[in-house]
Amino acid sequence: MLKEKMQNALNEQINKELYSSYLYLSMSAYAQSMGLQGVANWMKIQAQEELTHANKFFDYIHERNGKVILKAIDAVETEFGNVIDLFKRVLEHEEYVTSLINNLVDISIEVNDHATRSLLMWFVDEQVEEEASVQEIIDNLKMVEGKGQGLFMIDKELSTRVFVDSTQKGK
Repeated sequence: MLKEKMQNALNEQINKELYSSYLYLSMSAYAQSMGLQGVANWMKIQAQEELTHANKFFDYIHERNGKVILKAIDAVETEFGNVIDLFKRVLEHEEYVTSLINNLVDISIEVNDHATRSLLMWFVDEQVEEEASVQEIIDNLKMVEGKGQGLFMIDKELSTRVFVDSTQKGK
């Protein structure tokens, strides 16, 4: 069974993951309004991914005989500037999520919860990948100054991203 402090922190993380999904959906809508269908696709898939993260925490709490408590999701931004600014905002958000995951690891150590710590190590690794992926996109966008044929090519590349539920066991 989960200790109360760990359960409360995991419930907060569910809320943060749902917020993240909502934020990326807003970013997808913004990119679509800019005519960047590939960027919109990338953001929409990111929104799906964050939802699977929320579900992973949701299911885990239940597996440990805990209680899931869902709270209201804060409103998200709707304006993000140019495409480079948009991805810089993504990186800032992913760095924030990394800090939240690191805090959860600290709590799991504090309350001596090895099972939760094991779960969280998957998220630690996931955040390293998330930040690196977004930084690569930012670097590529900066090379082409976020415009012209270079932006067209990057947008086309981002349109090829497909959703893969990496939270499933064995993946």
